[in-house]
Formats: sequence, C-alpha cells, structure tokens
Amino acid sequence: MTRSAILTIEDDPAIRRGIVDALQYSGYQALEAADGATGMAKATEAEYDLLLLDLALPGIPGLEILRQVRKVRPTQPVIILTAKGDEQDRVRGLQDGADDYVVKPFSIKELLARVEAVLRRTPERPSNIELASFAGGTIDFERREIRFAEVAGNADSTVGKSHGDGLRVELSEKEAELVQYLVSNSGRAISREELLSSVWRLSPKGISTRTIDMHIARLREKLRDNRLNPMTLLTVRGKGYMWANNRTDGLS
Repeated sequence: MTRSAILTIEDDPAIRRGIVDALQYSGYQALEAADGATGMAKATEAEYDLLLLDLALPGIPGLEILRQVRKVRPTQPVIILTAKGDEQDRVRGLQDGADDYVVKPFSIKELLARVEAVLRRTPERPSNIELASFAGGTIDFERREIRFAEVAGNADSTVGKSHGDGLRVELSEKEAELVQYLVSNSGRAISREELLSSVWRLSPKGISTRTIDMHIARLREKLRDNRLNPMTLLTVRGKGYMWANNRTDGLS
C-alpha cells in the first residue's frame, strides 16, 4: 500500500532534515520546501496528503500560505509548526483552518503521532485502487487507460490504440482522478461540489460546475457508456453522479 505524501515547509535546515528523514523512515513520501515562495508554489500545486507548515518563513509567511491553501484546497489537512512563544500566531492559524499544531522544540515521536491522528480523521483518498472492472473492460489507474476485452465494431468517436488484445483508450490525469474518486465511492451519488473540492481541490463557492459535466461526458464516451441511457456512470437527478459498478480490485 502506498503511504501518504507529506509536504514540509520549514526554513531551518536542521529541523527540516530531521522531519523529512523521520517521515521517510516511517514509510511516508516526503516533499520539502525551505522558503515561503517555494512553499507557496508546492503547497498549491503539488500532490500531497498532509502539509506541515512553519509559520515563520522568509519571503511569504506561513499564515499567508495557509490562507491560500484554504482557498484552492479547502479540505487539505494542515499541521502548523510554531515557536513556543507564538501563541497568537498559533491561534490565528487554527482560526484560518489548520487541523492541529506542534510547538517547537518538539519530539519526532510527538510529531509522527499528530501526523497519524490527522491522517486518520481525514477522508481517505482513493489512491489504493489500482484496477476497476466495468461491463466490457477494465480501468488501469496506474497506466491511466481503459482496456476493452474485445475490439468493438463501432467505437464512435472514442480515440484508442489497438494492441491486438482489445482496444486501449488513454485517460488524462484529471479524468483518471475523477473516475477513481467515483469508483472509490461506488453506489453513492456525489455532488458536483464535492467533486470540485475533492478532485480539483477547489472551493465550489462561486465556481461553475460545468467543467464537471464536460469531464463526465468525455468519460462516458471513452467508457462507451450510452450518454442517453448510461449503465456505468449514472446521473442522479438533483444530487450528482454515481459509479454504478462496484467491482474494484484494490491492491493494498
């Protein structure tokens, strides 16, 4: 099973190195940044499961990074790292949406315990699902492709590559993330707002959900799911979209 990825933004090289080494030793994937500008870019653009954020950073301060993360990724778990005397900043960080805090100096054992606690109470991302079966084929999330058991006589406008053992259709990164999220919540109607928040990591407030509908339409085309009478990727009126087939192969 792939362990969670954790981004550490900390300007003190000794502290940062100690955290990164401890995370890697514990089996986590570790990303790091040493200043506010680099940290802001990684915090808003990189793929990770938890952010460890120092508040006293050169350049862009940690609180500003936290506010920006909350704008573009409202559900992103964040633990702030603060100095012993920075109670006011610590309170402001919690008010701005941090999930927890650790006061310097801290023990690695305490930090790892808080990391585990925050990750446990965070909805699990569907990263452990590698394959999903549906009528007529299989989705391989690692390769980001749909594999059909047989080459259909009429594949409509879907673009694919024949490999002799069936038709393979490539998925974009966002298409793969979207269908993986739907598969991991098979049988549950998921709102467009939840998809924006969980897949696009955008706040749904004031944002058009048309992009969700466009991606769903494209996925149906690639899955050969009849858009007028879909059997796999369903529209639930007034609620959103639902993956109807619950046959998945999660290799964890």
